Amino acid sequence: MRKRVSETGTEAEKGDGDRQFVTALYRGLEILKAFRPADKAGLGNSELAERTGLPNSTVSRLTFTLLKSGYLVYDEGTGRYRMGLPVLSLGYACLAGMQVRETAQVYMQKLADDCGDGVLVALGGRDDMAVTYIAAARSEGVISLQLNVGSRISLARSAMGRAYIAGTHEAERAEILDRIRDRYEGDKLTEVLRGIEDAQDQIARKGFYANFGEWQRDVHAVSVPYRSPQPDTPMLAFNLGGYAFSLTRDRLEHELGPKLVDLSRMVSRTGY
Repeated sequence: MRKRVSETGTEAEKGDGDRQFVTALYRGLEILKAFRPADKAGLGNSELAERTGLPNSTVSRLTFTLLKSGYLVYDEGTGRYRMGLPVLSLGYACLAGMQVRETAQVYMQKLADDCGDGVLVALGGRDDMAVTYIAAARSEGVISLQLNVGSRISLARSAMGRAYIAGTHEAERAEILDRIRDRYEGDKLTEVLRGIEDAQDQIARKGFYANFGEWQRDVHAVSVPYRSPQPDTPMLAFNLGGYAFSLTRDRLEHELGPKLVDLSRMVSRTGY
């Protein structure tokens, strides 16, 4: 049986034996990262322990500390924690420092409007073994993907995640693939690795990667890796997605994929 690890990997992997690595700080951040947008009712200590892989006693001490510092709030009625306002200020401070987000938003909204049919165009970056949206634009439509800034999706299975993997440096790609091999087994591992290889091949040939139902069965998407001309901007990826009934394979391959490549190039030409 495989050793149980937290959703973001073992502490040994994170610290890599570095004496300056502060384990207590890392564990506290793991608690905050365990919360998801869908957790509107909050999370209890047992759920946080399950998601992080940390012992219940450790989780209790961490949630108490985070509560006292304002990063968590506690509901006496349910016995659950929710994120406090200081966490929001950290997120906005992060977004404010990414000029590419504001620059890309105009182009993303135009592309979404041009596409119609409830299309969602997004920009995101790696958050451990997920991709987090830092910008999003959607077209008019009754039905669209309910994802927004802050949403996290699979790094290994989504179009955006696989485009990111294909576009990143070899050392980071190798680290990601090692983590994937620890998470998946058998046919599922073979399927995921084959999908990542397919993304690398498609991007090398066409400049974009098309994913048809491999993240969610009824969702189609195309994605493009984006490396900013600014050296301090992290590796990112653009994504255009929607429900399969409105985004056909032919339309994505021949119309929307090339348009997303053009968008990426236009943003790059702005210098961000």
